Amino acid sequence: MVIKVFLASSSGSTAIKKKQQDVLGFLEALKIEYAQLDIASNEENRMWMRENVPGDMKPSNGIPLPPQIFNEENYCGDYETFFNAKEENSVYEFLGLTPPPGFKEAKQSGLWQTVEDGAEERDDDTSVILL
Repeated sequence: MVIKVFLASSSGSTAIKKKQQDVLGFLEALKIEYAQLDIASNEENRMWMRENVPGDMKPSNGIPLPPQIFNEENYCGDYETFFNAKEENSVYEFLGLTPPPGFKEAKQSGLWQTVEDGAEERDDDTSVILL
């Protein structure tokens, strides 16, 4: 399965650019395969995105803004729902993907504590540096 991120390569909005970069950077950090589909230079991509964002997820003007995220043909969400999933450590679930072995279980087991230097320390006296 390939994650599709619909974005605008020539957006004049700094906020949209930052949101797009946040999504792509996070997917890259997790080594999740994705495809960037530009809605600014490809009318077919723009129409497909607009037609496939569910009605209840569209803004009041009916035109969804990038980034919009899909797993193949299945709608995952927009930036706000992505951000919430990231905050709740449920990005794999949000994307409809199976997490890699040990990913979710270790974080949710309560063994991890964030340490000020960017490392995470386990309660069993071992440390892991996050890259």
